Amino acid sequence: MKTIARVAGVGGLAVAATALLAGQAQATPSQQSAPVFVQSDNTAGNTVVAYDRSADGSLHQAGVYQTGGDGGVLTGSVVDHLASQGSLAYDRAHGLLYAVNAGSDTVTVFGVHGDRLTRRQVIGSGGTFPVSIALHGSVLYVLNARDGGSVQGYVRVGDTLVRVPAWHRSLDLDATQTPEFTHTPGQVAFTPDGRHLIVTTKANGSNIDVFAVNAFGGLSAAAVVNADPGAVPFAVSFDAGGHAAVAEAGTNAVATFTVNGDGTLTLIDREGTGQAATCWIVGSGSTFYTSNAGSASLSGYRDGGDGTLTALGNTATDAGTVDAAASSDGRYLYVQAGANGIVDGYRIGSDGTLTATGSVTVPGAVGGEGIVAG
Repeated sequence: MKTIARVAGVGGLAVAATALLAGQAQATPSQQSAPVFVQSDNTAGNTVVAYDRSADGSLHQAGVYQTGGDGGVLTGSVVDHLASQGSLAYDRAHGLLYAVNAGSDTVTVFGVHGDRLTRRQVIGSGGTFPVSIALHGSVLYVLNARDGGSVQGYVRVGDTLVRVPAWHRSLDLDATQTPEFTHTPGQVAFTPDGRHLIVTTKANGSNIDVFAVNAFGGLSAAAVVNADPGAVPFAVSFDAGGHAAVAEAGTNAVATFTVNGDGTLTLIDREGTGQAATCWIVGSGSTFYTSNAGSASLSGYRDGGDGTLTALGNTATDAGTVDAAASSDGRYLYVQAGANGIVDGYRIGSDGTLTATGSVTVPGAVGGEGIVAG
């Protein structure tokens, strides 16, 4: 492992090649299960809570797993201590779950066995206050929120991560801007084809940064900075055509963009939610749902396949609507309500409408973020 790490520091080529071979291994049985995992982000010891999903979509606690690190709280935050999307990431194909430990500047790797987790590794995040994780194949990037922001790249070798020093990029945001929770970067995400890595900066510039990704997973020396004035781009998802759908907290809207080959973005559509604190967005099939923390609601939008949006209306949630996840079969949506550490469940209708299936209170998760669904 030490030899691999040294080679990675030179350029990452040998490690990337090893990881690509490892990625051809047969998928584990865990990808056939459909649990829901929720991160507590507890400052006294971060945990991931596993839930079994019943046929009606209701959740039942199956276990609580220590990450080996601590959660963190950005100053000014109340219901969203990380103020980010994607702090928990699920690699279904290889049975691995990744969690950030914002208070410890680390990332935890779990092996997934149905609804059971086995901690495999705790590794440094390559920066301060990690808040978001992006996966594509055997490559993983972590977004660090403090000290001006940065992204750090890794390759997966088996069931562990190897940090590639050359895959570190500083975002050079203004670390003095306050309040902290609105002025730290919100998410890192790969485009579906893996050719670009996107970072949202929220109110710290109100930009959408786009890095080019080479064949081995390394980034361009600098990002293309796409200005989104006053919109406060917070979180991003993608439709089947690869168009980016961005939750814009400053204007309480959803905007869709074409991601061009040169890293520039072209606006396709923008629709207001009519709600408050529209910060998170998740896709399920041809439908997007935004989480509106200030209104305790979800807003639904049908995507026409070309990035155009049709509003489907709003659905009430518990207080402090934050991060959300859709089940891989497209039947259910689960959303964290950070005010009281609750997860609300909904059945997704054929027309995109939502029907409540019940709620659970996640132990130690008030203000917590991070949720994935099998």
